[in-house]
Amino acid sequence: MAQPLVAVVMGSSSDWEMMKHASEMLDRFGVAQERRVLSAHRTPVEAAEFAGGAEARGLEVIIAGAGGAAHLAGVIAAHTVVPVLGVPLPSVLQGLDSLLSTVQMPGGVPVGTLAIGKAGAINAALLAVAILSNSRPELRAKLRAFRDEQTEKVRQEHLP
Repeated sequence: MAQPLVAVVMGSSSDWEMMKHASEMLDRFGVAQERRVLSAHRTPVEAAEFAGGAEARGLEVIIAGAGGAAHLAGVIAAHTVVPVLGVPLPSVLQGLDSLLSTVQMPGGVPVGTLAIGKAGAINAALLAVAILSNSRPELRAKLRAFRDEQTEKVRQEHLP
């Protein structure tokens, strides 16, 4: 099995329903990944240890999804220089609380924040692929083909 380049982490196993879309998109591009459940609040030591060792394990991007008081991406980002992409997940307030918790990072600790839910998970994976493709021409070619495929699907759509 290839060395994981991306980690997909989430605050709870119940978050998998949304975060699996990131994992599936990474699979589509052939990007090796690891998946973990880590909680900023319930397993803070493990989350910090995971983030602190990410670079040494060869991770180049971390996608972190959480709902509610969604601090996971920020906690991960505070302990690594590996780019962290945050996916706010639907919650009691339809994900608005998650979005605000993820996007409002203090200056100096960046988290790239995507849309709430499934679209955010998919786009986080695509952004991870784009980041990785800066040094991997084969991924850049796959990304271009994916975009061309999207364009063609829209061109084929017709209204009644």
